[in-house]
Amino acid sequence: MRARRLSISNFRGVTRGTLLLQERTLLAGPNGIGKSTICEALDLVLGPERSYRRPIIDEYDFTGCKYQIQSDGARPAVIIEVVLTDLDREAERRFAGRLRRWDSTDSCYADEPSGDRRESVAGAKTDDDPVVEDETVGDEWCLPVVFIGRFSPDDDDFEGDTFFAHPAMSDDPVSGDDDVLGGGLRRFTREDKRQCGFIYLRAHRTGSRALSFGRGSLLDTIARLESEASGPLWEEALASVTAAVLTGSGSSFERVQSRLRGQIENFLSLSVRPAAVDLRVSELTREHLREVLRLFVSTKPSEHAVPFNRLSTGSVNLLVFALLMYIAELKGDRTAIFAMEEPEIALPPHSQRRLVDFSFNHMSQTVVTSHSPYVIDEFDADSLLVLSRESGGILSGSTISLPSGFKPKRYRDNRRQFSEAVLAKGVLIVEGATEVAVLAAVSDALERFEVPGYFHVDHAGITLFDAKNDTGVPLYAPVFEALGKKVYGIHDKMSEPLTPENLKRAKSLNIYLEHRYSGIEKLLVEETAPDALRRFLNVVLKRSDYPETCGRPRHGADIEEIKNVALGALKERKGDGYGYAAILIDRCRTVDELPTTLKDFLISINFDIMPAVLDPEPGSDGGAETPDTDDGQPEGGDDPDGAG
Repeated sequence: MRARRLSISNFRGVTRGTLLLQERTLLAGPNGIGKSTICEALDLVLGPERSYRRPIIDEYDFTGCKYQIQSDGARPAVIIEVVLTDLDREAERRFAGRLRRWDSTDSCYADEPSGDRRESVAGAKTDDDPVVEDETVGDEWCLPVVFIGRFSPDDDDFEGDTFFAHPAMSDDPVSGDDDVLGGGLRRFTREDKRQCGFIYLRAHRTGSRALSFGRGSLLDTIARLESEASGPLWEEALASVTAAVLTGSGSSFERVQSRLRGQIENFLSLSVRPAAVDLRVSELTREHLREVLRLFVSTKPSEHAVPFNRLSTGSVNLLVFALLMYIAELKGDRTAIFAMEEPEIALPPHSQRRLVDFSFNHMSQTVVTSHSPYVIDEFDADSLLVLSRESGGILSGSTISLPSGFKPKRYRDNRRQFSEAVLAKGVLIVEGATEVAVLAAVSDALERFEVPGYFHVDHAGITLFDAKNDTGVPLYAPVFEALGKKVYGIHDKMSEPLTPENLKRAKSLNIYLEHRYSGIEKLLVEETAPDALRRFLNVVLKRSDYPETCGRPRHGADIEEIKNVALGALKERKGDGYGYAAILIDRCRTVDELPTTLKDFLISINFDIMPAVLDPEPGSDGGAETPDTDDGQPEGGDDPDGAG
């Protein structure tokens, strides 16, 4: 069983929205876009214990905190519908009469008008819906369920519950003719929800919640599953606690117990039982035992067991991973819907990958939110659901759509870069590793020189993407545009013009620059200030990795000789492995010494992605100067004085 379609209305920052979830779905997007809202929405509908919390929702769960009956009589309600598909035979038998035919090709009910994507309980069948004579229409059965929450003025409190959304028994499930929540819909009970096997791990709350014995926690789920197989666990635990004697003969508490009894009998009439006044380790109720029962763990190098919450955050998260494996074994593989927020918290990359791989192999469905490239890297392109939300609160999601002619191997070979780009606000596509290093260094310099209104590419949310060659710059542009990103591109002057197909792709670039030089190294030596070039050579000539085949400038060398030596060194040490290009940019002391083309290009991108009132001539102010200890002429080659 898995959640195929999720429709949200009036929940938190989402006024409405419909998302299609895959067997493996990674929810990606910037902070505040709605990733946690989606997981919480699934929990409201499918979480077995969620409906037993009080209050189940509150004022801030309504969009704009509007929960009171409006002046026009409208009654605000949180409505979340989930369509469950891939039902096993047991689920089909259990929910017979509540099922509806589903068209997996169009991801809609088979008996609803083509193209209709109703986003709440309106998707349930009513008397006005067309009657389907042929029940084979649609390629599978689905189970639509809906959570409805609202404020009750009579009780001065919030109410909410989950219902079967088919067949509907009222035209108005929010209020109903008799003002009953659900308008006559039948409840989707806790036992019904357990059939779905929904497990939800929240970010930042994993340790305190999942490893406790609170209702709905992972340990509670394990205890319940074990009790189904081997008998009641809580009764045995209570019996064991009851049998614990603290005041037996010879006990340190025996004197305390005796004197307490004597004092109490002065005021109360006690029974004749010897243990009329007793000391016990618990209140001997299930709820109290849930509260005080703790998992103790001893980890190396220590041999002393401590409560789980005293372990490191990373160790706690790995304990959660172990419990998930336990649950998977008890329930049987591929039987649980698993939602998880930010598994990267306090986990090293290899543990992040292992946790995701485990969920893929043992859960029927995995829905994950993450900002980690190591987690995103585990998902295929069609499993990434990149979220966006319009100003009116309309939520939508899109997958990475690879355009025609774009080989899937390109995506696989660049998965880590794609992972970072998915999280970015904008993508700057360049043709090589040298360009990545140079543009990052130029952005560092513009920030260092405090150019008015300029934001570093990291601050602006721009990721640098290495396309490996000049023709790759327009090739990747439509991919990122389809993700709702602002896309920019720059490359060298090409020996041959772009093909018509690549010219068409280049239109996806918000700002596109083919500079006039045959290579980035040529641009750097021609546009970087001569003094910065001399400082650059003064640094690299002292390095052990300096390519001696490039020669050394003579004493008193003119600027052309300086350029030639610098150009050779940059070409021999291109890429980001040696860092020569970044060293050159770092030798610039003012904005005016930076390469004009790259400086202006980054500033124009800054205007586009973060509109601000910038200095119309940012280069007019020389900028703040930075100290430099390697001033002067570069060291010479054959000249004994070492002066250039």
